[in-house]
Amino acid sequence: MSITIALDAMGGDHGPDVVVPAAIRVLKEIAQLKLILVGDGALLEKQIQQHHYRDDVRLLIQHTSQKVEMDELPSSALRNKKDSSMRISINLVKEKQAQACVSAGNTGALMATARYVLKTLPGINRPALICALPTINGHSHILDLGANVDSTAEQLFQFALMGSELVSAVDNLPKPRVALLNVGEEEMKGCEVVKEAAQLIAASDLNYIGFVEGDDIYRGTADVIVCDGFVGNVALKTSEGVAMLIRHFMQKELNHNFWRKFLGLMMLPALRSLRAKIDPRRYNGASLVGLQGIVIKSHGDADVLAFSNAIKVACKEVEQALPDRISSHLEQAFLKRQQA
Repeated sequence: MSITIALDAMGGDHGPDVVVPAAIRVLKEIAQLKLILVGDGALLEKQIQQHHYRDDVRLLIQHTSQKVEMDELPSSALRNKKDSSMRISINLVKEKQAQACVSAGNTGALMATARYVLKTLPGINRPALICALPTINGHSHILDLGANVDSTAEQLFQFALMGSELVSAVDNLPKPRVALLNVGEEEMKGCEVVKEAAQLIAASDLNYIGFVEGDDIYRGTADVIVCDGFVGNVALKTSEGVAMLIRHFMQKELNHNFWRKFLGLMMLPALRSLRAKIDPRRYNGASLVGLQGIVIKSHGDADVLAFSNAIKVACKEVEQALPDRISSHLEQAFLKRQQA
């Protein structure tokens, strides 16, 4: 199938310097893909020429006169940046000129703009951010990662439904294991919101396995881990910090003296393999699920490899018609609850 994706080329810390080479890289890998670079036309054309790429059929430019700054208030971006690369990228999805958009821009602005332009699916109160994280035996998905700093039990139930459908689609798992992130595995532990959410999820047709704790995230205990955005964002950022700490101490120890440097050279193949398995760039691309359209949030500091992977996440979700699948599952779930 033919896929068209709009890229917010001005978003993130690096803008066109990363987005354009990432776009060219993915176009060379996926023959049925077409990309629309949205942003300053002159800058984008210059970048394309620098990479000696020319395909006016598969790589298009949509000129815009504005960009959303990384520290800009979402309300300001929504009101005053109607011709920004972010807004136009989302508009292209709304107008069916693109099947998805990818942005490394301001998360709050992206969330607000996408929700305003695309609207949420029927039955969804709030969209949620979900992404994959590496585990001992593969990877798991966690949501919400910061779109909603507090959530009701009903919203956590909706997150569970959306997360399960996404994982079922992109990982080809018929019944993903769904868990709630909590301070303990016992039923009596946790706040009332989490306990109530557990009852709602357990009564659904989801493959609910109960509560999990923070250390279970990387054990691969569950395929989908559900929490509110405050908890999810803290867990994600803490994980990134621990990864940086381990990398810092490993480099420091292996450069301590000649013999350790020699040992480091002997271990280089294993270290490279380890780095590839846990490289956060391989897991870049968080989905804003619950919208009437596909929106992928890339890390603001993403490099070419990382942004390329975010584009590939968008491709997978387009191929699986993810919003339609979520909508259908939600309709069945709500009908079942009404009949109960």
